[in-house]
Amino acid sequence: QAPIKATCEDLSCKTGFPEDVHSAVVSRSIHGGQPLLNVRFQSCDGNKKIHFGISEPEDFRVGEDGVVYAERSFQLSADPTEFVVSAQDKETQEEWQMRVKLTPEPAFTGAPEKDQKKIEDIIFPWQQYKESSPLKRQKRDWVIPPINLPENSRGPFPQELVRIRSDRDKSLSLRYSVTGPGADQPPTGIFIINPISGQLSVTKPLDREQIASFHLRAHAVDVNGNQVENPIDIVINVIDMNDNRPEFLHQVWNGTVPEGSKPGTYVMTVTAIDADDPNAQNGMLRYRILSQAPSSPSPNMFTINNETGDIITVAAGLDREKVQQYTLIIQATDMEGNPTYGLSNTATAVITVTDVNDNPPEFTAMTFYGEVPENRVDVIVANLTVTDKDQPHTPAWNAMYRMTGGDPTGRFTILTDPNSNDGLVTVVKPIDFETNRMFVLTVAAENQVPLAKGIQHPPQSTATVSITVIDVNESPYFVPNPKLIRQEEGLLAGSMLTTFTAQDPDRFMQQTSLRYSKLSDPANWLKIDPVNGQITTTAVLDRESIYVQNNMYNATFLASDNGIPPMSGTGTLQIHLLDINDNAPQVNPKEATTCETLQPNAINITAVDPDIDPNAGPFAFELPDTPASIKRNWTIGRISGDHAQLSLRIRFLEAGIYDVPIVITDSGNPHASSTSVLKVKVCQCDINGDCTDVDRIVGAGLGTGAIIAILLCIIILLILVLMFVVWMKRRDKERQAKQLLIDPEDDVRDNILKYDEEGGGEEDQDYDLSQLQQPDTVEPDAIKPVGIRRLDERPIHAEPQYPVRSAAPHPGDIGDFINEGLKAADNDPTAPPYDSLLVFDYEGSGSTAGSLSSLNSSSSGGEQDYDYLNDWGPRFKKLADMYGGGDD
Repeated sequence: QAPIKATCEDLSCKTGFPEDVHSAVVSRSIHGGQPLLNVRFQSCDGNKKIHFGISEPEDFRVGEDGVVYAERSFQLSADPTEFVVSAQDKETQEEWQMRVKLTPEPAFTGAPEKDQKKIEDIIFPWQQYKESSPLKRQKRDWVIPPINLPENSRGPFPQELVRIRSDRDKSLSLRYSVTGPGADQPPTGIFIINPISGQLSVTKPLDREQIASFHLRAHAVDVNGNQVENPIDIVINVIDMNDNRPEFLHQVWNGTVPEGSKPGTYVMTVTAIDADDPNAQNGMLRYRILSQAPSSPSPNMFTINNETGDIITVAAGLDREKVQQYTLIIQATDMEGNPTYGLSNTATAVITVTDVNDNPPEFTAMTFYGEVPENRVDVIVANLTVTDKDQPHTPAWNAMYRMTGGDPTGRFTILTDPNSNDGLVTVVKPIDFETNRMFVLTVAAENQVPLAKGIQHPPQSTATVSITVIDVNESPYFVPNPKLIRQEEGLLAGSMLTTFTAQDPDRFMQQTSLRYSKLSDPANWLKIDPVNGQITTTAVLDRESIYVQNNMYNATFLASDNGIPPMSGTGTLQIHLLDINDNAPQVNPKEATTCETLQPNAINITAVDPDIDPNAGPFAFELPDTPASIKRNWTIGRISGDHAQLSLRIRFLEAGIYDVPIVITDSGNPHASSTSVLKVKVCQCDINGDCTDVDRIVGAGLGTGAIIAILLCIIILLILVLMFVVWMKRRDKERQAKQLLIDPEDDVRDNILKYDEEGGGEEDQDYDLSQLQQPDTVEPDAIKPVGIRRLDERPIHAEPQYPVRSAAPHPGDIGDFINEGLKAADNDPTAPPYDSLLVFDYEGSGSTAGSLSSLNSSSSGGEQDYDYLNDWGPRFKKLADMYGGGDD
């Protein structure tokens, strides 16, 4: 690596560049954003604001700190590159210039690292000032030229690059470090520095295709960590080596060329890329064709541009009918195609010879026939078939159809079936049988692309299409539709209004006359004669009806024929109702409030009339003669045509509610008048004219209907409360009854439970016979094994405490013993009559009664007397009935 050559002389403090010409040696390959050098500007006044400029802004730029960067990536020529750097004072506009001369460093010789024994020293820039002298001695800063390092180096590693040191290392103990990507930032550990000696080394081979350059920053600090020098930037460029083969973007390329193409016709472009530097020979590719298959009619039908990869034809004779496809093997080589040093790769180019239009379509018949019902659209009426010898489903085979005559109104169109290439004659506008019964169309067929030059066939084929129209039953139609008539309101029921008839377009069909019916009549005012279509009224026509909008009433009627199938049509009758003076005006509002004194006491009222001009306003307002108190207490005056003012005539009127009749007459001819009652609430007023006893008057004037409604609400609420209380009591009684009442048939106590004639089931076969031998040796239930207990056996819990019997009771007290056991069982709520063996007590041994087997019984039971069971109480009643009932 060649160092930057720069000189500097001792100068007195003078603002400007320290030299007129600055020379620097840089790498031949320049990368965009790469720092190249530092043009130090000397300013005696540290407060100056300097702006840097450059004469070659498209290639270089200058930062505010004076560092010159490359604006883009390019290769320096062998001759030095010169440009001018300017500095301008933003305040005084004073400008200084310096010429910069960049010289490319010598080309890399490829000598092994072991031969490069000399390691360059990079010295930190420094400044020294003499306090006793106004002169300053300054050692100018510079930018370290980039360090060029080949990729894929074999080592040994770590490999020394440069030595960083400071002039202050003679007086101070310094520590050196580097920062940036590749050092302390990912990827870390690629570059290391000896903190004592400042020796910068690389630890492993580099790959330019991953990272093309590294931007590091070197630091020098003392043992306490204090910075003693400004950091310097170190750029390490990775020199490209030819370690990547060209790679095609696709392994198989597909292209087309028309048959009969002339030499020089463009076919396709193949592209390969090389990961190596595209600006160096390692990444410069060249293309060539290795083989062509088949080789007819010539082995060199195509050629390729060795730089761009464009494939073109070089020979005539492409014929799709003979050769439909060619396969080419394309090779791409780097090092500008050097077969000795370049790396190569191959791909396949498949070129398909496309068909050209050398055969026109031909109709299979001279005349085609079809038929269509009238008034039908989007119906295919005929299929036109053609033949074409060109390749199917190509522009040279696809047919296009057009009509050349017979359809002046454009009622037909011809679509092409994409699969069969047939022409589909389709109706797009309705056809009337009564107007046209047949169409004869002339059609032509041609391809999507014109015939190739030199073809002797006509470019198109023609044929005739005969289409017959079929008559169908059509819907009747009203004329006019809608029909508008003008009629005064108030027309009585049964009056003839108008005749609304329809016409049948089927003139050539044998049909009876049309029948009419009503389809829509919102107010049910009209009816129509089913034969002649005469419309009469069934109710009085009222313009003020809610079914009349903007004086217009609409009704819809239906006309039907008896054709096959039957058809019908609708018509709308619009009746414009003219107003007559059939409504008397009314006062609005119906209620008003005024003060009991003379001032202020005016009430503004409005006359409302459903009629319209001239049967409405202006209105006349007056008070009736009776009762006499009306005119004595009140007076009325008209304000405008629709408004009047009612006021007190006397000075004081007692507070209350008064009904004031007002006679209102409209301007109709003849006049219509009515007497409307205005309910006036007279009240005491404050100084502002507002009522102070409105609540009292309103309460006094509460209507009978409102009072009845309030009473009904109260009664309904009381009934609901009473029903709720009754329901709650009834529910409580039902709960108590469910708890106390038990169906005697459900009480299993004292009942005979019949399991089966063969026994009580499998579980009854598992008896513990030890309970019948020695009660004192029976195991308690708590330790009874699982599986021995019956499913309906009494659950395990604390046994009731029965009276303790003596070990050898007297035989005479057996009755007392049974009664005491029965009483204990009845008083135990946890002891239902389970189907289990119950041990009551131990009766001792050696009884004088002997064995129970000595009590013999007859097999028939007839010799036994069981009447004594009736004396044992109600619990033995069922047993007494079974055994003591005699023959029954």
